[in-house]
Parts: sequence; C-alpha cells; structure tokens
Amino acid sequence: MGNIYSDRRNKISAYMRNGDMCILFSGEEIRMSRDQYYDFVVNKNFFYLTGINKEKLILFLTKVNGEIKSTLFIENRDEKTSKWIGETISKEEAMEISKVEEVKYLDDFDSFLNSILLKLDNPTIYFDFDRDDYKLSVLNSEEFANNLRLKYPNINIKNIYSILVNERTIKNDFEVLKIKEAIDITKVGLLNVLKNLKPNMYEYQIESYFDFMIKYSGATNHAFKTIVASGKNATVLHYVDNNDKIKEGDLVLFDLGAEKDYYKSDISRTFPASGKFSERQKQIYNIVLNAQLKVIEAIREGVTQKEINEIAKENLYLGLKQIGKINEREELQKYYYHGIGHSLGLDTHDVGEREFTYKEGMVVTVEPGLYIEDEGIGIRIEDDVLVTKEGCEVLSEGIIKTIEEIEEFMENNK
Repeated sequence: MGNIYSDRRNKISAYMRNGDMCILFSGEEIRMSRDQYYDFVVNKNFFYLTGINKEKLILFLTKVNGEIKSTLFIENRDEKTSKWIGETISKEEAMEISKVEEVKYLDDFDSFLNSILLKLDNPTIYFDFDRDDYKLSVLNSEEFANNLRLKYPNINIKNIYSILVNERTIKNDFEVLKIKEAIDITKVGLLNVLKNLKPNMYEYQIESYFDFMIKYSGATNHAFKTIVASGKNATVLHYVDNNDKIKEGDLVLFDLGAEKDYYKSDISRTFPASGKFSERQKQIYNIVLNAQLKVIEAIREGVTQKEINEIAKENLYLGLKQIGKINEREELQKYYYHGIGHSLGLDTHDVGEREFTYKEGMVVTVEPGLYIEDEGIGIRIEDDVLVTKEGCEVLSEGIIKTIEEIEEFMENNK
C-alpha cells in the first residue's frame, strides 16, 4: 500500500531510465561548540520523499523494469549511545512512515552499493545538488559523488534537484492543510502579541509573547528568525536584533511565522504601539493595504510574478503621489525595494525560481511594503495565498489587518 511519500518517489522515477539510481542524504548535525550541536534540520528533499526527519540516513532508489525500488539505510545505535542521546528510528517505524520496500543499516551501505556498481558498465546515479552559489562549501552529496567518481570512473553523475523542485512547487491537499495549521498557530501567537503590545517595552519582550504562544499551540519550530522592528528599525528589511525600546507613537512591524510538521507560514503585520494610528500612519498604511488587495485580486494561474510586482509598484506609486511624497514613478524605489513575494512550503523561501509564473497549486506570499526612513515609518502587510486557476485563496484571511480591526482589537484588549 502506498502513501504520499511512495507516490512522490514514483513521480520522481518517471524522469529516470531503467537501471538509473538515486542517492539522497538526510544530513547531519552541525557542531556548535565543544559539547553542543545546532538543532538538526533535515534535508527537505530527503524529507519530501520519506517523511522522516532523522540525521545520518540514506535513501537509495533504483528503477527496475519501469518501477522504483526504495531502500532506506538507518543508524544501528549501540546501547551506550542510546542511553546518552536516545533511540533512533527503528526499521519498523521507518518502513511504516515512508513505505520503502526495505530498510537496512548504514554499516551495510558501502558493500550494498559496491555490489551493484561492480556489475554495471556505465551506471547513472542521481544526487541532490542544491547549490545556488559556487562559493558555498562543498555539499555532502557533492563530496560523496566526487569520491565515488574517483573509485568508479565509469559512472555518470546527474543532479535530481531540478526534478524535485518541479514536484515540490505544486502543493497537494495534505501540504496545504499543514501550511494552514502553521498559519493558524501564527495567528494565535500574533493575537497574543497584539494583546500585550504597548510603548516602553523592548522589542524582544513583545517577541516573547509570540514565542510562548506558538510553542504552547503545538508549533514544531519558528518558520524563521522573528522580526520585531519598531519605528525606524522597520525600514531595514531583515532587522533581527529586536533589542530596541518601543516608543510612544511607534509603529511596530512584525514579520514572523510558525512551523508545523516542517511546513511553514510567513506573515507580516504592522501595529501601532499605542493602540491608535496617527493620521500620517493611516495614510501610509492604507496605501500598502490597497496595493496588497489589488495584487491578491490579480493573482491567478498564468500570470507572472513580474506582472504582479508591477501592479504593486503602480499602486504604491499612485498612493505616495496622491499624498505628495513623490512625483515620479522612479522615486518609488527609495521606499519599496523588494519583490512582491515568494513560494512557501517546506522552506520559508521555498524551492523554485525567484521570478516565476503562477501555477495552480502553488502557495505564495503577497507582501508589499513601504519604508520611509525620514519619517521613521516602515509598513509591510503579508499574507499567504494558494493559487487557483481563476484566482487565489487567502489562507491567512482570518488574521486581522485593517486599521479599524486593529484599533478595535487593541482597544478591547487593553
């Protein structure tokens, strides 16, 4: 009986010829200091094909007579190691989750692979080379492939990354459900922030209200490092210090998200620390909100991200011109200097091209903003949407964002 992971492996095998193989690594913990490791983050492509998030595992795929066969290699921890760091996944658990045909121990992998390669003249092996910059350190998969080529000069090495990207770009119902769950948790955390926001707090103090509530609500992690940017700090796109005191009259820009079962949310909201927007803040805020609503209205299958970004820019320009902030469209780049959004899924900035054409089943962010340093105003409003053939569904529709909703909520929850 198959499941979503075996179905995904079957789809990947459609790109492979009979006899082709594929090797994917789950990854390893990275050392932080002498006795500490960073939290393990599984290779998302490995997870996509197995549903397993343990370190040091290997997935081996081979196509035989038109069908894919999957073998998973897991650790065989000794008793002493298990007492110190716990048991790893068992063969039975691994097979139940991933529905692979067989599970072996890592100690057997070298002899297993050697026995196959010695029988073949010109074997082809796919690896996951997720590289977007040649300056990056050598990936584990690249190092393994290079060593393998030295020992078996007759093998052909290919990259399966682009194939996995094509599959991961379109979300199925299960993935959309998980993203919605992450959004719902983010909403609970954000409302807890809004209930407790007030002047003279430090940014990290208000951030803690989000941290507590998403953990309490079942988040497996943050989707990314939270941004809490008050006043002028909000004009820096990736401000993450979160250590300034929030002043009376400040707007506070929150860019945050939760992770649920490895699927992410990504939401931005901008709130007045004192509970009320000034008239000037209302002007700027409504320009951004109007631009976002126009963009959401225009998203549908077949539209390009470039076209959508132009809609955002045009509406931001017209709004700023109407209030006398700028005269020419070229001046907008001083106040809006990022794209309209990105794909969302297992990664916050999910796989795929930076500039893309919207397709049915994609989940993307919509996040216009204005950053006016000379006035100490930074505003971004971001929602997560599912692209449909005729339009889109706003998955984060339930998170308040109009001035009236925000002021009313803050007034009622003082």
